[in-house]
Amino acid sequence: MNIRRVSFDHPDAVKLNDEVQAEYHERYGDGGDATVLDPSDFRSPRGVYLIAYDTDDRPVASGGWRTQDRNDEGNEDGDAELKRMYVNKELRGRGLARRILAALEEDARAAGRTRMVLETGTQQPEAIALYTSSGYEPCAKFGYYRFHEASRCFAKPLA
Repeated sequence: MNIRRVSFDHPDAVKLNDEVQAEYHERYGDGGDATVLDPSDFRSPRGVYLIAYDTDDRPVASGGWRTQDRNDEGNEDGDAELKRMYVNKELRGRGLARRILAALEEDARAAGRTRMVLETGTQQPEAIALYTSSGYEPCAKFGYYRFHEASRCFAKPLA
């Protein structure tokens, strides 16, 4: 696998984002994640977006982080918010998500962020298992879905 930095509006990023949105809709029946994201959210030094490509140069996994500081949605100063973690269904269970997660954590740490935070949901037990096995612990809810019962938020210090 080859992991590359790309813009959030790159055609491969759009393709994978469409796939993850379809999966969110399948799991939750709500049309996908309504959190507003802008390509500038993932531009260095305020964030990054990564795509993993297979040996045939096909985009197969993605993830990004964006800067969040104290705001009215519950974020804290120094937060790096994990967004759009996704691995194609046929390639799951091979450690791709873990590799992307580690790369994102390292990038956020290098950018001076002090805590990685994420929001997922009860219909994504595989995601919850990945994050808890990677050192993430439940934290106060934040973000667009902070008032939703199915929302689960996690955090991990980056220092």
